[in-house]
Amino acid sequence: MLNEEALLIIAAGSLVAITCAILGCFLVLRRMAMVSDAISHAVLPGIVIAFLLAGTRESVSMLIGAGLIGMICTFIIEFLHSKVKLQADASIGITFTWLFALGVILISLFASQVDLDQDCVLYGEIAYVPLEPYVYLLGSPIGTRTILTMAVVLLLVIAFVCIGFKELFLTTFDGAFAISVGIAATTWHYLLMGAVSITTVAAFESVGAVLVVAFLIVPAATAYLLTDNFIKMIFIACLSGTIAVIGGYYLAVAIDGAIAAAMATVTGLQFSFAFAWYRFRLTRNTSFELDKGPSLINPAQTSVETTAVNPQA
Repeated sequence: MLNEEALLIIAAGSLVAITCAILGCFLVLRRMAMVSDAISHAVLPGIVIAFLLAGTRESVSMLIGAGLIGMICTFIIEFLHSKVKLQADASIGITFTWLFALGVILISLFASQVDLDQDCVLYGEIAYVPLEPYVYLLGSPIGTRTILTMAVVLLLVIAFVCIGFKELFLTTFDGAFAISVGIAATTWHYLLMGAVSITTVAAFESVGAVLVVAFLIVPAATAYLLTDNFIKMIFIACLSGTIAVIGGYYLAVAIDGAIAAAMATVTGLQFSFAFAWYRFRLTRNTSFELDKGPSLINPAQTSVETTAVNPQA
């Protein structure tokens, strides 16, 4: 039954899922999906430092501290990958492990008597969203703090993708070509990583880092198996994430389990069904690539796709 509590939880989860799905499509295609995992772990020292400087657990200071560390994390990963010439997965592993460990040490040294630990970052509880006080505008309730925060982040992400779609598209599929036509590929990479960092930090307090990572990766990977069109991939990923939120909530109610875990479980089931459908299509069409999945862009389509995202072409 869709009561007020269920509506608030589903609304908050859907906002997180859609925001993550949009960015996740770019991350999956760039083979950088686990950057979100690195950021979600690495923000812990930022939270501790923000607490030490502000002397309070007030959310704005925590978000600012975590956001700054998230940005630093992306810079370190890129530096290790491009300058030190480490593999991307090694750069990610090195960065998030030592930053997360640093956060644990800072907690044990300076905040051991405060209710501030890594669990609040990793396992934020979406079931607490209905317990938040409403925010009022002109005397009328417009939603809880979590819902309003994620609504603002979603609008910012949509605006970012719409404004920079051509640049993000070209740097995702062909970075060398993007550079040759004058696009600052490095700048757009950092802008994308900044958007991922802001989304991760804004969402982890309510849904937890684990569910944020699931929403960033799994819906996009599911959509990747179902279509060979990039625009459709984004919409399918958003729909997949929203369905996972609704299905996960009612699954948790049915089994009396954790809501975030149930939502993540549904995303896994969706991917399993998508993979089964992908294999079925493969048996029906021998030209469908098994090792790479459906091609979102190929040499025969390059000029058409590039023209589609370049109004001046």
